[in-house]
Amino acid sequence: MSDTPVPRIEATNLSDLDDIRHAFFTREGGVSGGIYGSLNVGFGSKDQTENVAENRRRAMASINRDAAALHTVFQVHGRTVIHVTNDDWDPKAAPQADAMVTNEPGHVLGIMTADCVPVLFADADAGVIGAAHSGWKGTLVGVLTATIDAMEDLGASRRNTHAAIGPAIAQASYEVGPEFPAPFLEVDAENARFFRPSVNEGRHMFDLTGCVLDILKKADVGSIEHLDMDTCADSERFFSYRRATHRREPDYGRGLSIISLGD
Repeated sequence: MSDTPVPRIEATNLSDLDDIRHAFFTREGGVSGGIYGSLNVGFGSKDQTENVAENRRRAMASINRDAAALHTVFQVHGRTVIHVTNDDWDPKAAPQADAMVTNEPGHVLGIMTADCVPVLFADADAGVIGAAHSGWKGTLVGVLTATIDAMEDLGASRRNTHAAIGPAIAQASYEVGPEFPAPFLEVDAENARFFRPSVNEGRHMFDLTGCVLDILKKADVGSIEHLDMDTCADSERFFSYRRATHRREPDYGRGLSIISLGD
């Protein structure tokens, strides 16, 4: 097994914090092949289990954490937040949720995405971190505010909480059907600004990340950084469910975004 450095992307607002480790990984640096090439971390994919386990181990080694420290959930596009403690769970039988928080050093909170928006949170002074998976459904039902609320329950202050938005599908790549934008307009009529007409009649191009940014701004967090990279358009660096669907591929890899407390 190799411990060659795994490429990763970092947000400045989190990198500047003491005792916080984080990373938005690309698809590079793993052992999987074919459509899963190469750092696929999803046990829910049809990739070989041993490859997924090795990819997760490599990702953890890159931040000097043991593979067992990584916590991921079975993401269901909801707003449930798990408080991660010393109670471990099997990553292949993880609880259903779309966000995690902790105030215990050493745990690694991991979000898996393939176009949805990964958001990492940290209040370094309070020693509280969070991670959220924000697809359109989770964004709509409030997973981001639920994560901030759960961090506050552990002693965090939202004005001292820094949020980093990782690579996700961009508006230019995200066409949605005629059922949109109605669900978002029912929540807030101003959400209309996140939709523009598609060249295909009756459809729209959706700025999901713009909507996420707006929610975080309204939540009054201390800082927000957006890593503006289109997962669907950049096939060299990122997995994409939308791209795999367009190509009629039978499955897709899952990318990883992580955050952890402690040296």
